[in-house]
Amino acid sequence: MNKWLELLVGLVLVIAPIFVAFYSADWFGAAWDFWKPAGEFFKGGLFWFLLMIGVLFILLGISDMKG
Repeated sequence: MNKWLELLVGLVLVIAPIFVAFYSADWFGAAWDFWKPAGEFFKGGLFWFLLMIGVLFILLGISDMKG
């Protein structure tokens, strides 16, 4: 994959779950209730999975820049 595309995909996959998690918090009055299921199912398995995949893409992109 292209190094810039890997970095872009990685950043999107890191920022998107964080945005969704904070957007769905109770103090914003959102309709989604993300934090209760996240706490019940290992702090949101999908959230952590996407976050780690994003970090992996960022690391792959940085690695491609050096090589």
